[in-house]
Parts: sequence; structure tokens; C-alpha cells
Amino acid sequence: MRLLLVEDDPLIGESIRKWLRKDGAGVDWAHDGEEAETALKTEPYSLVLLDLGLPEKSGLEVLRGLRRRGDTVPVLILTARDAVADRVRGLDSGADDYLVKPFDPDELTARIRALLRRRAGRAQPLIVHGGLTLNPVTHEAEYEGKDPSLSAREFALLLTLLETPGAVLSRAKLEERLYGWGEEVESNAVEVHIHNIRRKLGRDFIRTVRGVGYMAPKNP
Repeated sequence: MRLLLVEDDPLIGESIRKWLRKDGAGVDWAHDGEEAETALKTEPYSLVLLDLGLPEKSGLEVLRGLRRRGDTVPVLILTARDAVADRVRGLDSGADDYLVKPFDPDELTARIRALLRRRAGRAQPLIVHGGLTLNPVTHEAEYEGKDPSLSAREFALLLTLLETPGAVLSRAKLEERLYGWGEEVESNAVEVHIHNIRRKLGRDFIRTVRGVGYMAPKNP
């Protein structure tokens, strides 16, 4: 998954980005409202983490503009404003959830997972596909009763493909989901991850659609 973090505090922003990247997420970091709007108009995101007190343009302005354009990307507000009126204003402006600073990083990732499940239409936290079970909470995988020892990137790539089994994603689209701004991406990084996944799970879990990209078949 690829997330947009909108946060003007350098210490908070860096700690959130490091935490989420540790889980294999691609994270782009916008430092003000104008930068956030530009990113949202040009890049696809799985979810937005949005501070309200931003320079240039407030978080609420960014949020309202996003919803006026018809963009349905989930938005989780992260802010120090803890008054009920502020929470109501944020939710009524189109936010999907609200988290008050300071917060525990584990709660942040739990809320992100819940919002992504809701968007995908899943209530069950576990993803079961053929003989494979992925647990996004613990980042554990089980295949035919054994641990396939997936790396964080391999886990994230499988999770991305299994969000929509049968849909073909290009290499560029997978790179967009897995890597954020400033991360070095080797030209064959996606192919290497896919090769390793096939070696651990078998070739049927990820199929190549020649000239288009890769897919997780609906019935492996």
C-alpha cells in the first residue's frame, strides 16, 4: 500500500514515516497543504494521514477540496485538536476516522488496517487465498501449515495483489504501491520480489500477464 502523510512537524512526520515503512508501506510525506493537494491530484494513494494545523492551506481545506473532486480515498485525521467540535467538523468534512496526538503507533496502524478493510469490503482481518493465510496485524503468513518466511516487501506485494484477485497490476503500479518518495527502487525490484514469492509459494500465486503486469488469480 502507498500512503500520503501530511504533517508539518519534522519529528512527528519522520517517526510516523519510519514506523509505517517498517511495515512495508510506501509513504510519501507532504509538509504543507499545498504540497498535499499537488500530491493528491497526481498520485494514487491507498489512504491519507492528514494533520489539520498545516501551513499554506489547512488540513480541512485539503480535505474538503479532496471530497469536492469526488476522491473517495480514506482519510485519517491526525491532530492535537481534541475538542469534540473539532472532531465533528473533521468527520463532517469527509474524514473517515480521527486520532488525537499523542497516540500509540500500534493504534495508528490498527486504524489504518481497519479503514483499508472497510474500503475493500472485508470485515475479517485475515486474508485467506488458497492454502495461504496473511495476517496484516502481525505480518505473519502461513502456507499449508508452515511459515514461508516472507520479507516485509514480499508480504506487502502479496497483500496488494490479493486486495483485488484477478486484477492485473503493472510493474509501475506495484512500485507506486510499495515505495514512497525518495526511496531507491532498483529496476528489477518487483521482479525479484515476485521471483522470491514464487519460490516460497509456487508459481500459481502470482501470474504474469505478458506485456501488461501481474495478478493473483481468483482460484490459485
